[in-house]
Amino acid sequence: MDDHSLFRDSLSRLLQAEPDFLIVGTCASATEALPVLDREHPDIVLLDFDLGEEQGLQFLEESKKRGFRGRVLMVTAGMSDAATLRALEGGSSGIFLKHSPPAQLVEAIHKVSAGESWLDPRAMRSVIAGATGRSDEQRAAQALNARERAVLKRVFEGLTNKEIASQLQISEGSVKAVMQQLFDKTGVRTRSQLVRIALERRAEDWLTGEPGSH
Repeated sequence: MDDHSLFRDSLSRLLQAEPDFLIVGTCASATEALPVLDREHPDIVLLDFDLGEEQGLQFLEESKKRGFRGRVLMVTAGMSDAATLRALEGGSSGIFLKHSPPAQLVEAIHKVSAGESWLDPRAMRSVIAGATGRSDEQRAAQALNARERAVLKRVFEGLTNKEIASQLQISEGSVKAVMQQLFDKTGVRTRSQLVRIALERRAEDWLTGEPGSH
């Protein structure tokens, strides 16, 4: 969904060339898109933040009210720190910036489709910049160890378990074990839920730090 017809048409042609993508509609506004959502039940919606007289956040709110179970990937030229946080907390599975290579967008769609999250590095900085302070007691209750912080940081970057293992120079089994620890600490069951709960708690120290020696 994008209010610029040239961008919509170009993006549609790009994605139609992918053998496992089926385009069910292109829209310029949330008002135009909601009936398509009800009729087609797409798996993924690509949503711009700035839709002229509307904002993509309006679509997120309305689609949630309608019980939309698919995923939403924001594809935008840029968003403020506050808007980035609101979009992710409102149900978006990620933020993709338009200046990025087309092949990276295809990768982002595949990852979001698989239940993972996608955060452009600039969006990641917005998340950290938007994090609010918490009391020492709150931080202690939610504290993660260095290894957990390092894995969570890379989950935010959209890396797979295999890629995380390679970067941290640990086994993929160790990454899976840490992911389970994160799930247990936060009470969630999926990567996208983990990202959202971290955003809701606004724990800046969750997003920084490197693993210590073991």
